[in-house]
Amino acid sequence: MAAFFRGRAEKHSPRSQTTTPRTDEQVRQILRLLPRYRVLLHNDDVNSMDHVVLALLRTVPALGMDGAMRVMLEAHTHGVAEVLICLKEQAEYYREGLERYGLTSTIEPV
Repeated sequence: MAAFFRGRAEKHSPRSQTTTPRTDEQVRQILRLLPRYRVLLHNDDVNSMDHVVLALLRTVPALGMDGAMRVMLEAHTHGVAEVLICLKEQAEYYREGLERYGLTSTIEPV
């Protein structure tokens, strides 16, 4: 167990009603420790390129048009493309979003 977590457990008893909020830096340290997952888009012969780009834009708006086009073309030419890397819960959310549009998507640990 990291010293950071042990220290918090020792400072506050389970009965304590007040807790000290974590600072932004402490939250960043915790998030760095969490495992990352890669969201992958797989090519198929069913969906049009326009449909794939639209699904990417609606599911992962941070990609933008250029990013969505890049992912779509990579999946089309190589069979699979990395959409993004994020925390597991986010990766599951994006995978499910892409699958709602009829696309084939998987996640894997980085």
